[in-house]
Amino acid sequence: MKKSEQQRFDCLNQQHLTSLTMQGKRPATIDAYSRAVRRISAYFDCCPDKLITADLKRYFTDLIASHSWSTVKLNHYNTGGWLDLT
Repeated sequence: MKKSEQQRFDCLNQQHLTSLTMQGKRPATIDAYSRAVRRISAYFDCCPDKLITADLKRYFTDLIASHSWSTVKLNHYNTGGWLDLT
């Protein structure tokens, strides 16, 4: 990821973590949400807020082929509202 893109991701991720903390989410939940977002960001090598629905569908299709269903569910549902597949 480009340095400017990484800085944008870091800023948005920190806002996301702060929001989850203020919502009273438990540390394990925050960790799961954060891990899911980092995994998606690493897959595309960009900040996930720039992704479109087709990108996310491709990501989850690839994830299903390479990981357990529980991992896919965690990644899909535990993005903490940062990603929307609708």
